[in-house]
Amino acid sequence: MLFNSFQFILLVCVTFFIYYTPAMRKIQPALLIAASFIFYASNQPVLLLLLIFSITVNTIASYLVFFGNVKFRKSYAVAGVCLNLLTLAFFKYSPLFGKTFFSPDQAVGHFLTMIPLPIGISFFTFQGITLMVDSFRSEKVIEFQKLKTGSFPNYFMNTALFISFFPQLVAGPIVKAHDFIPQIKIKYMKDINWNHCFKSLVLGYFLKMVIADNLKDQTFWIAFPYFQGNATSTILTMLFGYSIQIFSDFAGYSLIAIGVAGLFSYNLPKNFHYPYISKSLSEFWTRWHISLSNFLKEYLYFPLGGNRKGEKRTYINLMVVMVLGGFWHGAAWSYAVWGTFHGAGLATERFFRNRLSIPKNTGSNAIKMIAVFTFVTFAWLLFKLPEFNHFIQLMITLPRNIDMIINVQVVLQVAVYSLPIILYHLIYLYRNKIPVLYMNLMEPAIYGFMLFMIITNSGSPNEFIYFQF
Repeated sequence: MLFNSFQFILLVCVTFFIYYTPAMRKIQPALLIAASFIFYASNQPVLLLLLIFSITVNTIASYLVFFGNVKFRKSYAVAGVCLNLLTLAFFKYSPLFGKTFFSPDQAVGHFLTMIPLPIGISFFTFQGITLMVDSFRSEKVIEFQKLKTGSFPNYFMNTALFISFFPQLVAGPIVKAHDFIPQIKIKYMKDINWNHCFKSLVLGYFLKMVIADNLKDQTFWIAFPYFQGNATSTILTMLFGYSIQIFSDFAGYSLIAIGVAGLFSYNLPKNFHYPYISKSLSEFWTRWHISLSNFLKEYLYFPLGGNRKGEKRTYINLMVVMVLGGFWHGAAWSYAVWGTFHGAGLATERFFRNRLSIPKNTGSNAIKMIAVFTFVTFAWLLFKLPEFNHFIQLMITLPRNIDMIINVQVVLQVAVYSLPIILYHLIYLYRNKIPVLYMNLMEPAIYGFMLFMIITNSGSPNEFIYFQF
């Protein structure tokens, strides 16, 4: 069920009006769970059983951590984390395992390659992991103690809502248990921050429907074998457009999720913060997919030792985290290469940062931003071309097609739909030089323009890119 579909808008509206009906206040969590199940089942009905299985496993395991024998708390938590990881591995990586180690003619290989990929499994299993870890650490999180109160059915209800909450169920932002569960209480319409919801929804739908959905018609031609018939300059232009598209697509989804959650008086964390103005890769990962970056840092990088065990171990930890982060994105070796590429970049950057003193001025900052954007953009090729041999073919095609004539239409289309994202980043970058009064006067016109473009110039509907992860 796409966010820009009539079915989704209807689901949100119906749920919203029932949710805030005074007679329904006491069952608000149950209403959201029911809406979440409808939302998830609309795509793959039979795989709703997997979501229910995940909820049940995480509820029982975390409940045992809280109320079971104190001697076995760690064992329960480890078992819960392992069950989450095994579920993710079975459904997401069995096809890759089958293609790599078995012939498609063999029964085992055929079975493994036919296992479906449940939408959103990477996200809701990670949230299950945060529940297990947070329940084990609960003595350090005072607000999370409220989980220990109430009956098992109430505990089950809270866990079910946390894992299945439909605005962010299939593509995040990844929410931590100790941030979300304390928000579960009776909600009133007066709790809604209408201004925040409106801005998030309008900007989110603009990024997705106007920018990403129009750019996809141009970046489609990067796919194999179409890029072989395009000039080098055209391919590079399309790659630039894909970098803008993937930002607009995923940031758009996150903003819509935040806006819809806000309508039900739940706060989701910011997931993007102007990532293409980053002056370093480490800064980029504090601005791009922030909820995943924080998850990997808190639940993997720090437990591995972070940067506390010496320089060499820090580089190893960075590589491990980024390679696993790459594999999290998809069951293809190209994603592992993408993670390795970023891990090597972060390690190299850290090595030279500790040894070189680079002057900070406008010129050097601009060079850094361009360098980081170029690095990140080339890495996106591994997302666009998940078959690694296709990526290699494109690398061969680039120097070979350098004398071919550029496709002017593609360049113009990419330029037109990339311009709003460039301005979006530049306005933030130079926000301190723009008078506040001027920005306040311009804001209604900007949001009015985005609404007009959504109505008149949306591209053909398409799934969000991160649905495949």
